[in-house]
Amino acid sequence: MQAAHQVVGNQGYLLGVDIEPIAKLPFENIDTLEADITSEEVLFRIVSLGHNRYDVVLSDVAPNVSGVWEVDHARQIELARCAFRIACNVLKPSGNFLVKVFQGSEINDFRNEMKARFRVLRIVKPPASRAESAELYFLGLGFLGSAEGS
Repeated sequence: MQAAHQVVGNQGYLLGVDIEPIAKLPFENIDTLEADITSEEVLFRIVSLGHNRYDVVLSDVAPNVSGVWEVDHARQIELARCAFRIACNVLKPSGNFLVKVFQGSEINDFRNEMKARFRVLRIVKPPASRAESAELYFLGLGFLGSAEGS
């Protein structure tokens, strides 16, 4: 949230959603919501805040890792899909979406799902991420708009 605020300054609006309480930040243009992104009600809660559509959705969610890679990867992809569902319902046309993923067997299917909804899809490995880490980010640029049943 603090890094995002450095980008938008006082001109933009930020909404942070986390399953754990988020410490209040000293900025008027930041709201927080304690919610589980896997719940059915989270989208309603986000929309009920009264802000129309968003320019950007960022998701850095990750599961509590079990140490069993197949399980951890599947959980991560499910969280990424939940964030993607939210993004598809709240992004403005041409908006952007950044989501953390773990490399594994389900990554190609998820990549194709995102590719169908954005003009451009990039795979990003931030410099701060350890080289041996299986963590990547998918960056969807130019949201093509909501589809039926999102």
